[in-house]
Amino acid sequence: MLPIIGIVIVFGSIIGGYLLEHGNIYVLIQPAEFVILGGAAIGSLVITCPPKLLFKILKCLPTILGGSKYNKDSYLSLMSLLFNIFTKIRKDGSLAIEKDIEDPDKSPIFRAYPDILKNHHAVNFICDNLRIFVLGVNPLEMDEMMSVEMDTHHQESGVTPAVITKIADSLPGFGIVAAVLGVVITMGKMSESPEVIGHSVAAALVGTFLGILLCYGFLGPAGSHLEHKAREDSKYLEAIKMGILTFTKGSAPQIAVEAARRVLFSDTKPSFKELENALRKKKAA
Repeated sequence: MLPIIGIVIVFGSIIGGYLLEHGNIYVLIQPAEFVILGGAAIGSLVITCPPKLLFKILKCLPTILGGSKYNKDSYLSLMSLLFNIFTKIRKDGSLAIEKDIEDPDKSPIFRAYPDILKNHHAVNFICDNLRIFVLGVNPLEMDEMMSVEMDTHHQESGVTPAVITKIADSLPGFGIVAAVLGVVITMGKMSESPEVIGHSVAAALVGTFLGILLCYGFLGPAGSHLEHKAREDSKYLEAIKMGILTFTKGSAPQIAVEAARRVLFSDTKPSFKELENALRKKKAA
């Protein structure tokens, strides 16, 4: 919701200010400039990206309009899930969770948290590392493997915002190209009336205007937004890693989830009391 509000503010303030200065809104409607600018940007994107990355970018773009999927409640659900898994292991042994981690969609423990089940990467991260734990890998080796996987995920999730940012940086240059072409056209109209020449120059400058606006007002912030979401995903995995790693070192389930809680950012971190109350409710249930 907030990104939509931001787009409205950017567009509204610029167009509103232009109209307050008695600007003619129809002068800004230049289809040829949109074709030059948009076509060049899309073409450079196709040149830059392999097909898989193009589809990934198209899939990520709609998520910009959505809010964050991580908050205190989502982290409380994660802590409760980890606590239930650790408690079952402590009570019945590590082999007791084999069915749960082999098919989490049918597991009563995972099905109690449908929002987590939708986060396929997080579920795979939990299950894969618990499989390693069941096999008897020591905590040091687990730490290394989880760190490698998290680094790989961070690199992968950073590709899309990096490409979008590069395309955004290229838009002012494409705007200059559109303006230069407009000036070339204007040079061919020097025998025309001042009104015709003035309209042609204005049309040429619209290309530069659009390139700068799209760069700093839309695509640039969109890339930064996706970078922020990638950091949130990494923090979510970091909490899972800390919880599993602490438990594999012999800590009690409640201590393990408390260790996971402490890696969270302050705006999404539940308090010690909130976590304790959530775990008590799960125990009672």
